[in-house]
Amino acid sequence: MSEPAVLLRGLGHRYPEQGKGEFALAEVDIAIRSGIITGLAGPDGAGKTTLMRIMAGLLKPSAGSVAVLGLNPVVDAGILHLKVGYMPQKFGLYEDLTVMENLVLYADLRGVGGEARKVQFERLLDFTDLRRFTERLAGKLSGGMKQKLGLACTLIGTPELLLLDEPGVGVDPISRRDLWGMVTSLAKGGMAVVWATAYLDEAERCDELCLMNEGRLIFAGTPAEQIGRMRGRCVQVRNLSGNRRHFLRKALGSTGVVDGVIQGESVRLVLKEGTAMPDAGLMASEAGAKAVPVEPRLEDAFIDLVGGGPDGRSVLAGTMPDVKLPEGVDAEAVIRARELTRKFGDFTATDHVTFDVRRGEIFGLLGPNGAGKSTTFRMMCGLLTPTSGEAQVMGIDLKRSAGEARQKLGYMAQKFSLYGNLGVEQNLLFFSGIYGLKGQAREKKVSQMMESFDLVRYRRTNAGELPLGFKQRLALACALMHEPPLLFLDEPTSGVDPVTRREFWMHINALVDKGVTVMVTTHFMDEAEYCDRIALIYRGRMIAAGPPDALKHQVASDDLPDPTFEDAFIRLIQRDDEAQRDKEGRAT
Repeated sequence: MSEPAVLLRGLGHRYPEQGKGEFALAEVDIAIRSGIITGLAGPDGAGKTTLMRIMAGLLKPSAGSVAVLGLNPVVDAGILHLKVGYMPQKFGLYEDLTVMENLVLYADLRGVGGEARKVQFERLLDFTDLRRFTERLAGKLSGGMKQKLGLACTLIGTPELLLLDEPGVGVDPISRRDLWGMVTSLAKGGMAVVWATAYLDEAERCDELCLMNEGRLIFAGTPAEQIGRMRGRCVQVRNLSGNRRHFLRKALGSTGVVDGVIQGESVRLVLKEGTAMPDAGLMASEAGAKAVPVEPRLEDAFIDLVGGGPDGRSVLAGTMPDVKLPEGVDAEAVIRARELTRKFGDFTATDHVTFDVRRGEIFGLLGPNGAGKSTTFRMMCGLLTPTSGEAQVMGIDLKRSAGEARQKLGYMAQKFSLYGNLGVEQNLLFFSGIYGLKGQAREKKVSQMMESFDLVRYRRTNAGELPLGFKQRLALACALMHEPPLLFLDEPTSGVDPVTRREFWMHINALVDKGVTVMVTTHFMDEAEYCDRIALIYRGRMIAAGPPDALKHQVASDDLPDPTFEDAFIRLIQRDDEAQRDKEGRAT
């Protein structure tokens, strides 16, 4: 058997600011082989990025040994630089350079010139389908195209080891599938690939898997090993006549349940070892409900390994009042869009989109990168002025009174938009002040938010230094300081691990019970199932709308009788592409 591409033994690392005895990595033993994709999975703060940086020669470990392609990453950094491709978590390219200029820069840095450069550029542009965009600024690319450009730049020089740190974050299912296909072909060609991710559906596709938690390796093997041990412990509860959110909350608080999520009109439960079916009392609370065994997923195994998900109770909800609509506001249309259109020059980003959102509803805006959903979302928040059409929240016209409308809503941006050089408490005080809170009411609300989101221990930590999951918690806390009746969430859990994602939705579900109306965008298809209704935006148009289960039913067929929501997303977009091609064909 050939030597592993990467061999880690007793690896440990501690950052200078960490307390005595606290390690970002502790006693990690991993062997990574060439010709396969090795998944490095775990929650935010598990140590994935630290491990990647050590393998890339960017960090010197505090303990243990590292061999990368038979070399020491610290001693042989110059040689290794040409053999390892590292794509960091944050988009590391130059946004004010074009696609081609970025490729040229990386070729210069790696010493690739002459005929070799020309050949590699041709191959990479075809491989990533970026040839059409060579003159476009990197900053103007969609999320999926940015990741493809990042991969292309990383592959210049034909590295033997490819390190990808969460390449699927913020990328839609179609772009993620394309990215996955590209990386799979590289691995089959003999390259050693490490794919770090907080998304367990991505990790499930890997050939081998290293699961991490709190700096330690908790499992090394194949995804199938972990999935297999969960067989017989996963059920989907169907035919729920009552509120599925209420049923989920009861289930998470009952004996025998490790984890649970909403799947359209049903609830999916993971049971404790030795438990074959949900508690009889729980099932009796829903007349006609039926628990059907379903196939386990890697995410089920991970949640089980870390001790289960949250218990369904939201401390936050207890601090929030019930939403009472002002007289004259239509409860069936607290958010309203009519023929909503936005143009940037000759380009139409949103094209005559129409929908209503009811009080206490979760409404999802979904679509591929660059499809127009973010433009639509920003118009409904009052952050962009429509070119034509109508946008209203709580009966207020966003064209005429955007400032007044924004006081009625809480907004959580896609990118972390708080003040990174201010502490957690300072950010909360600042935002509460903006929303008009004063005196004891302000102090009480800040204290409530810190306790509800487990931020007390980070009170004086600068927001920019928080782990990703806690940054997202702080952003949501700031959006809720003024107890808004409407909540706009733009990819609120992008890059966040499964446990933190469940905590977010536990709070959101509880807020909806209080009458809060939620509009959300997401690229996480399982998360879309929490929505009451979804609008699918593509090429600026709304091409489908309805409850998640209804959209799944639209694509069901003999060869796909039980589609996932990701299947529905992809097939509905493919259908629209086919319809457009037919229309263009008839026109010619």
